[in-house]
Amino acid sequence: MAFRYGIFTTEKGDGKMVQFYLLSILMNIVSGYALISFQTESSGTKFDGVREFLKDATIRLVLGILCSTVGFFKLLTVMRGDIPVIGDLVPSLAGMASGFTLLLEFYKSNSNVTTTTLEKLDSIFVANKRIVGIVSIVSGFVHFLFANILFL
Repeated sequence: MAFRYGIFTTEKGDGKMVQFYLLSILMNIVSGYALISFQTESSGTKFDGVREFLKDATIRLVLGILCSTVGFFKLLTVMRGDIPVIGDLVPSLAGMASGFTLLLEFYKSNSNVTTTTLEKLDSIFVANKRIVGIVSIVSGFVHFLFANILFL
């Protein structure tokens, strides 16, 4: 007995994890947009409310935690008979990178402690947060469109 509706397909005992697939796509797109749109000005569109919502520090912290966690667990879950770990490598790494960038950004804004390791991580992730955001959004859309391709 199966229930089929769009991308949501569930069958008993087949090992499908549609929930992490959907969460991975949503978290990559939302966290990428949060990283890209942080320092942009309002343009008078409907996305201004979303942009203002994603500028809140608590929302960015929760989004960073969720995105990192979903990215990590996406490495461990198998979707549609994919190869474990490398089947969803790019979206899970993009999710972990964007989540880590949001968490590091939150830590830097609320802490006075700096170390050389923290400065190095800051120069890699936070300084390039637009690139991390773009990669995360592209990874989310490509993962949605081509779910069965290796590494995506």
